Order: sequence, then C-alpha cells, then structure tokens
Amino acid sequence: MIPARRFLLSPFVGVTFIVVLVSLYFRSSFKSPQHQDQKRLFSAEELALYNGTVETLPILLGILGSVFDVTKGKSHYGSGGGYNHFAGRDASRAFVSGNFTGDGLTDSLQGLSSSEVKSIVDWRGFYSRTYIPVGKLVGRYYDSQGNPTKHLKGAEAKASRGAQLMEKQKTEEAKQTNCNSRWSQDEGGEVWCDVGVPRLVQRPLEIAITGSMSKRCACFEEDQLDQSGLEIYKDCEPLAKTCRV
Repeated sequence: MIPARRFLLSPFVGVTFIVVLVSLYFRSSFKSPQHQDQKRLFSAEELALYNGTVETLPILLGILGSVFDVTKGKSHYGSGGGYNHFAGRDASRAFVSGNFTGDGLTDSLQGLSSSEVKSIVDWRGFYSRTYIPVGKLVGRYYDSQGNPTKHLKGAEAKASRGAQLMEKQKTEEAKQTNCNSRWSQDEGGEVWCDVGVPRLVQRPLEIAITGSMSKRCACFEEDQLDQSGLEIYKDCEPLAKTCRV
C-alpha cells in the first residue's frame, strides 16, 4: 500500500487536482448562450438586423418589448414568408389591427380597446410558450437597464381589466340564452329560439371592452318581454320563434 503522504505528493494527484479546479471554475463561470441572450438588450437598429434577410443570422421578433427567436418558423417569418413583416421589429399593434404596412407596423397601442390589448398580451404568451426568449427591446416597454416601463405596466393592467370585463360579460350573458343562428348564401340568415322568442339586446359592457356598442340576439319568454331595451327584428312577428335577418 502507498503511504498517504507519498500518495498526496505524487504527480498524478497534483495533475488531477488542477484538472478538477479548472473544471469547477469553468462550470461556475460559464453561461449558456440562451441564458446570456435572455438578458440581452436590443436597440431598434440592432433588432432590425435580424429580419430574416441574412441567412447566417437568426430571425428575431419583438412584441411588447420582449424579443423572441423565431428562426424555427423560418418558412413563415423569413424573407418572403407570410409573417415576415413582424421580423426584425416590434409591431405589437399589427397583431390586432391587421395593418401590416407603414404606420401599422408599430409598437404603439394608443387608442386600442382593453380586449385588443388583452389579445396582444395573449400573443406574447403564445411566443413565450412556442419560441425562445432572447432579450428585451429598449424603448417603449423596457428602459436602458431592461426594466419594465410605465407603458408596459399600463398595457398589462389594461389587458387584465379587459379579461375581467370579458368574464363578467360572459357570466351576465349566460343568464339569458343566446339565439340559434345560421346563414347561407342562397337563403341569407335567420335566428331562432328553442324556448322563447328572439330579441336584440344591448351588450352594456361592450363599450368598455371593445370601445364600441354592439347587440346580441337572446331568447326571452313572454313574461320577460316587458323589459326595457328589447328590440324586435325588422319584419318579424312579435311572438315568432324564428326571424329572418
């Protein structure tokens, strides 16, 4: 058996010890590219370089200031793809406006309703689940230190309020059954009720959710028809169960 002192002083032990120290050093100091990129801050000019036109670069997309690597969706986001207009920029507004040209490709949400802002926040959630987050875009939603700005906090608060209102509207409307409906090019449209008769009724929360008023068709029984705000379909008999629309 080799004496303990002689073993500890042997060249083999010395080399092994050094290798272990070096390994531990690199393990503790090394950060994966993904980890590093999650903290990366982009300027608008830098993000524009990753628009899918350079084959050797990844394709990046911004939404509400969060930047994602969408390279695996190259057929959609690459040059000539149907969603290429989103690549290399933050075009948050276009996710709900459908305006993919000029001023429509902007990150400004000014004038959008709470439901539209909620949709954009939901889109951000989709990218978070589907693609790799690689950093933040300095500007409207993140400051130069990568901290959320008042614009991001405001957008998220508005989206949360929109979600609450939509849930409240869903609960309220569940109390009064929606009409059945169908439409065909040859016959046009019609609505009908299995129980009760069709009436148009205002959706009071819609103005807060979408920014505009709208109506829905609901079924009311005869003893409910004296409620205010109920509208009979044009050319439809008051107690008819089916109405042409």
